[in-house]
Amino acid sequence: MHRAQIVIVGAGFAGYHAARALSRAARGAADITLINPNDYFLYLPLLPQVATGILEPRRVSVSLTATLPGVRLILGEVDTVDVDARRVHFTDPEGDCCETGYDRLVLAVGSVNKLLPIPGVAEHAHGFRGMPEALYLRDHITRQIELAATTHDERVRQARRTFVVVGAGYTGTEVAAHGQLFTDALTRHRDRLRTGERPQWMLLDTSSRILPQLDPHLSHTAHRVLAARGVEVRTQTSVKEATSQGVLLSDGESVDTRSLIWCVGVRPDPLVESVGLQTRAGRVVVDEYLAVPGHPEVFAAGDAAAVPDRTRPGELTPMTAQHAMRQGRTAARNVAASLGHGTRQVYEHHSLGFAVDLGGMQAAANPLRMPLSGPLAAAVTRTYHLAALPGNRTRVAADWLLDAALPRQTVQFGLVRGRAVPLDTASPEITWRPQGR
Repeated sequence: MHRAQIVIVGAGFAGYHAARALSRAARGAADITLINPNDYFLYLPLLPQVATGILEPRRVSVSLTATLPGVRLILGEVDTVDVDARRVHFTDPEGDCCETGYDRLVLAVGSVNKLLPIPGVAEHAHGFRGMPEALYLRDHITRQIELAATTHDERVRQARRTFVVVGAGYTGTEVAAHGQLFTDALTRHRDRLRTGERPQWMLLDTSSRILPQLDPHLSHTAHRVLAARGVEVRTQTSVKEATSQGVLLSDGESVDTRSLIWCVGVRPDPLVESVGLQTRAGRVVVDEYLAVPGHPEVFAAGDAAAVPDRTRPGELTPMTAQHAMRQGRTAARNVAASLGHGTRQVYEHHSLGFAVDLGGMQAAANPLRMPLSGPLAAAVTRTYHLAALPGNRTRVAADWLLDAALPRQTVQFGLVRGRAVPLDTASPEITWRPQGR
């Protein structure tokens, strides 16, 4: 008897939860293969805490093999998908080209850094979408403070103590909030920087307020917390040009810095466009069952999919983890139904609220549309993250307790040099290495 071959491309929020749900729904009736460059699911919302020394990297890296029983993991980066021949072509970590067939395919390749045509950004900015980028940023921030403490040139010292974050969405706001606390902790250990030389963080966004996609309460709360910490928030402002020595802002001001952190947003993985399926805004067009019209054997979920938002007719669901998780589960159910197990389900999800971790005992949250701030919001935010994490909960909670009780560990290892990965890469989860090394 032929066993159905199910292939899932990508182990982000959508791909991971699709694989997890399918491993339960299939109950051994199908062979499930997950193709991903790494052997872990990365819990992206906690990545700013990795970059600022609160959490260790493995805390937010959940083992795929340990948490997905019955799922075969293939390490590889998918290059092309032949939907007519039902073949997936990929390159393994050793550089060998391979392929595998499928009866059902779930495209869940996620997203990559969003680029803008600004001179110098691709060469000099640092993205924030993968573990190598977070580890690089943690080392880079520490290194800049250490170099500033031993530099005699006042202008260079100021540049090394200045950190510019572009994009005040979730990621940018949390990076700036945690970053200011992190550099304050670093400065306390460097005598030359204690008096009047506090590191300066700038948060830029072209919108009229930070967190523009969220409720104004969350925006105002975050702005108030950042301003109280000394973060310079500039709305309706962006970068006009970037160099190795600094940035030119859209208002004409020049800022000397060695740290340009790019958190402008995300775009669907370039693989989506190469598959040859109909797209909308760079995302694969799917119906309310997450199936691709004309290819009932192909499903898509998460940032790679243009999923109709039934709560907002005519709109697409936002590219958020909250939607990706649920779309992954719905896709799994509908894949199983297409193989004769269970019934199909329409995707529909009403937001349960949002939470923004601002570091320390500060956060902004609106669970079930109830606005919260301060320690209570921080408790709600961390409880939500622990509930959403598919593993490592005890270790994460332990790191939080240790961070509250002990001084921050402030060392840099220099394991990721140069830039973690090029900003325009389609694989921010893979460490970049210069050719010939």
